[in-house]
Amino acid sequence: MLLAHPAVLRELVARYESLCTASQELALAPDLKRRLDDVTYTLCVTTGTRHLDQALAAARARLAATATVTSTVTAAAAATAVAATPAAAATAS
Repeated sequence: MLLAHPAVLRELVARYESLCTASQELALAPDLKRRLDDVTYTLCVTTGTRHLDQALAAARARLAATATVTSTVTAAAAATAVAATPAAAATAS
C-alpha cells in the first residue's frame, strides 16, 4: 500500500479539525459541508480506510510514528556530527 507523505497527512488532519471548528461556530452552510465531506473523503482515501474515525486514527498513528523516527534519526545524526568534530577526535586520542 502506498503511504501518504506525513506533510500531506498533517495538512489534511489540520484542515479537517479547522473545518470541524468552523462548523460548530456557524450554521453548516452548503459550502462548508462540501469542504468537510471532501477532506473526509480525502483522509479516507489517503489512509486506505472507509470511515472517518479510522482515517483520523491511521493518520495520527502514521504522524506519531514518523515523529519518533525523525527524532531518532536527528539524535543519531547529532551524535555522529559531534563524534566527527576535531575536538571530539582529540579527546578520544
